[in-house]
Amino acid sequence: MFFLEVCEKSLHLSKIIINHIIQKMKTLTRLFLVLTFVSFFSGIQAQTLKIGHIDSNAIMSIMPEKATVENQLKDFEAQLETELRAMMTEYQTKITDYQNNLATMSNLIKQSKEKEITDLQTRIQEFQQNADAEFGDKRVELLTPVINKVKKAIEDVGKENNYTYIIDSATGVLLHVGANADDVTNLVKAKLNLK
Repeated sequence: MFFLEVCEKSLHLSKIIINHIIQKMKTLTRLFLVLTFVSFFSGIQAQTLKIGHIDSNAIMSIMPEKATVENQLKDFEAQLETELRAMMTEYQTKITDYQNNLATMSNLIKQSKEKEITDLQTRIQEFQQNADAEFGDKRVELLTPVINKVKKAIEDVGKENNYTYIIDSATGVLLHVGANADDVTNLVKAKLNLK
């Protein structure tokens, strides 16, 4: 039972660390892109640029597809956890059987049982690693259409309103919002028919 808890905590901690690393990499990439744009266009007068900003988190949080995606991810995660628990139960059963019968086992049977337990430990570890990767892939698969829909709405708002740039303030890459910068979050919400 203790091993199951350790494995579950390890799986949860791995997810948190991976998500944190991905977020940091995204932030650094966005910062690099913004700095590149700023340095490239520094010679252009500010009057020719029209910059808007958006809070993509605010939009994503009210997308109608959000609940469906979250439910599908929860179901998928539950399937993975069910399989892991079954493997952990099998592992615990083999350990208990081994400990209870150790005194009466021949060396050959003892070695065979130890190999079974070791092999099962390896399968459990591999399953955890693969489950983390598969969950991440599933998340990307389910969120990509929603993200693409929001991106298209942002692009449409940018074209329709003649914006040179629209910066996402939710990513933390926003360096400065001047008084003349427009928050286009409501325009994108309207484009997506969201309230």
